[in-house]
Amino acid sequence: MSLNANAVRVAVTGAAYVAPPKATLPTDATTGWDTAFTDIGWISDDGITETNSADTTEIKGWQGGQTVRKVISSSEMTFAFTAIETSKTVLELYHKGSKVVTASGKSVLAIKAPGPDRRTFGFDVIDGDSHIRIAIPDGEVTETGNITYKGDQAVAYELTITAYPGPDGTVAIKYSDDPSWGSTPAE
Repeated sequence: MSLNANAVRVAVTGAAYVAPPKATLPTDATTGWDTAFTDIGWISDDGITETNSADTTEIKGWQGGQTVRKVISSSEMTFAFTAIETSKTVLELYHKGSKVVTASGKSVLAIKAPGPDRRTFGFDVIDGDSHIRIAIPDGEVTETGNITYKGDQAVAYELTITAYPGPDGTVAIKYSDDPSWGSTPAE
């Protein structure tokens, strides 16, 4: 097998976006996002963590008790990150179902009990000239972390987005202009 150091990627920078449900999705890795998408702003230096999990059920054979098959009983794809820029967008994502209202130059956030708040999400992951774009047609903030108000750190909003399957089972779409995506290592 031949090794290719030029195919090693680092997520040097990027961005996270949110839009109303059923927003127009991108069709490639570099064209600008549709105007319905809002940049979420600064993300902590932990970046974005993609998690793909599956629960399986083992089927054992009567003869010898060996595992003869595993059946996927459930699966989930999530994206977690910490927003460190306080904005209307971030506050409304963190406090699902709540809206920031501004009147007479003053803003108020009446925090309500969380309810369903499905949206369209997207991420750009950039390493020099290599771009990966991830589009989530149907997602929702399903977990939030604690907010700490402290004099030596940014007020941070931990968000976990769950990607829900569409009618064809697609939970996310990834695009890239990286030539290594189309290559196979030589053996």
